[in-house]
Amino acid sequence: MTTPGDITQLYTEARPKSKAWYARATATLGGAVGHDVRHFEPVPMYIARGQGSRKWDVDGNEYIDFLLGNGALLLGHSPPEVVEAIQRTLVDGTHFGNDHPLHIEWGEVVKQLVPTAEKVRFVNSGTEATLLALRLGRAFTGKSVVVRFEGHFHGWHDGVVHGFQPPFDADGSLGVPPQVWDSFVTAPANDLDSLDEILSSPDSDIAAAIIEPSGASWGRIPIDPGFLRGLRELTKKHGVVLIFDEVVTGFRFSPGGAEQLFGITPDLSCFAKIVAGGMPGGAVSGGDEIMSLFDFSGDAVHDRHQRVVHQGTFNGAPLSAAAGVAYLKQIATGEPTKSADALAAQLRETFEDVLERHGIAGYVYGISSTFHVFFETDVAAAARASRRSDLHTADPQKLKGMSGELISRYQLHLRHHGVDNMSSTGGVLSSVHTQKDIEEATDAFEKTVVALAGEKLILKL
Repeated sequence: MTTPGDITQLYTEARPKSKAWYARATATLGGAVGHDVRHFEPVPMYIARGQGSRKWDVDGNEYIDFLLGNGALLLGHSPPEVVEAIQRTLVDGTHFGNDHPLHIEWGEVVKQLVPTAEKVRFVNSGTEATLLALRLGRAFTGKSVVVRFEGHFHGWHDGVVHGFQPPFDADGSLGVPPQVWDSFVTAPANDLDSLDEILSSPDSDIAAAIIEPSGASWGRIPIDPGFLRGLRELTKKHGVVLIFDEVVTGFRFSPGGAEQLFGITPDLSCFAKIVAGGMPGGAVSGGDEIMSLFDFSGDAVHDRHQRVVHQGTFNGAPLSAAAGVAYLKQIATGEPTKSADALAAQLRETFEDVLERHGIAGYVYGISSTFHVFFETDVAAAARASRRSDLHTADPQKLKGMSGELISRYQLHLRHHGVDNMSSTGGVLSSVHTQKDIEEATDAFEKTVVALAGEKLILKL
């Protein structure tokens, strides 16, 4: 049996070029990485290229990719139509500092797909999208406080960095002014009575409510669609702007996102990842009334004091617009979503079979083209379960409470066997994954859970 020390040694020995790049990154980059979730011991991944459903690191190690650009690549790596669109645009210039025809066409395609998108405003990331949407919500209502939900992730800006990881009442980062807490209320999801109490408070000053319609962290904490419908009703009743954070779900859960899949109409929707076709970009969409807050009137007082200000050097940038248009036209057919959903359902089933055969205290879940794995590591809770289905939970403390050691070892074993996940123990699929990918990933998953059980990091029923 491979010991914990052996697997770390084998993994490191297979990545000598990665080690060299890590040494250079440590001397050059703050925190040695460009995104907190890229931090990984013993050495981060340094990817050289990607094609279809796979990618290769600088050492030539090959991975079945369930990270897919943090969920951005529903069509897989380097889809020909998108690459060609970028190349055509590139020869005419990378950036103008002006609007351009592709920018308008990009907005038109978003409007075509998203049911509530009467107007669109482009930004450069998901964090920028939620930041702008919150400003719109406050401007529209004239109020200040935002309701967000335990475990839901909306980017890294000061307003939302608290509350997405347990303990949910702790500061999310150093460097955030304490008065930021005064502008937010963190509520439990799936609890309409609690939400009604918050919104009904006469001194609540609630401007908006923001939520991942998938459930927290792209569905890691499942959400009841009935709660979403109740949320919509309550926010309408109290004059609160409802914001769907569709940075992951947009154009993945359906061509029109989660709002189309669930048939629920928010006031504003936030997009990134898929909307820009694998390039940097994001967007906020909404109805004419709220989006008119961006409008210039020609009146000096209005235009200086009575509108929402928004700049951004690379908003609607040509290469992002070109990629976004090409990508969304493919998604508009519905076929990429249908294919990715079917493959994800198959992967969830085969992973579940592995857990069942080995009697592991855990389960696999997810919707659309996502999957998540939960391991119950509480001995008493596992002992109370007579079958694995007894372990199912929507408790954010449990689902986001697996130990860092377990998650790191899980990812290490999977990567050693040629599989990369999106984050924690879950991932997303693309329309170009194959049956071979499913089979090989399932084999890697089986080797991983057997090893973790041997390391006493996961339990058996």
